[in-house]
Amino acid sequence: MKILIVEDEQILTQVLKEKFEEEKFKVKTAIDGKEALSMTKKFEPDIVLLDIILPKKSGFEVLKELKSDVKLRKIPVIIMSNLGADEKIKKGLALGAEDYLVKTQHPINEIIDKVKEALVKPR
Repeated sequence: MKILIVEDEQILTQVLKEKFEEEKFKVKTAIDGKEALSMTKKFEPDIVLLDIILPKKSGFEVLKELKSDVKLRKIPVIIMSNLGADEKIKKGLALGAEDYLVKTQHPINEIIDKVKEALVKPR
């Protein structure tokens, strides 16, 4: 399985990358919205873990673009953000996110479990 982690916090990115690699995922990372879009097109991940607050393009903009692209729209996207307000969660889900995880409320192992759950859901 291939995962793209879009996160601008380097320490969190590294920890997630190592944990997913331990779970036998092929992992690529992107640190901003523009890189996330080009990386998704090149790498064709099975799932995207997407932060909202990113340089160059927000996670919401990235999600909109992914879901409007015929080739990429079927890739499940899980938002992982510190923005936990109801309107942000509703917006993310309305734009097509599979799930919305507030970073402070979900330990790394739970994030990995959520990703695995999303990958086995029928599309």
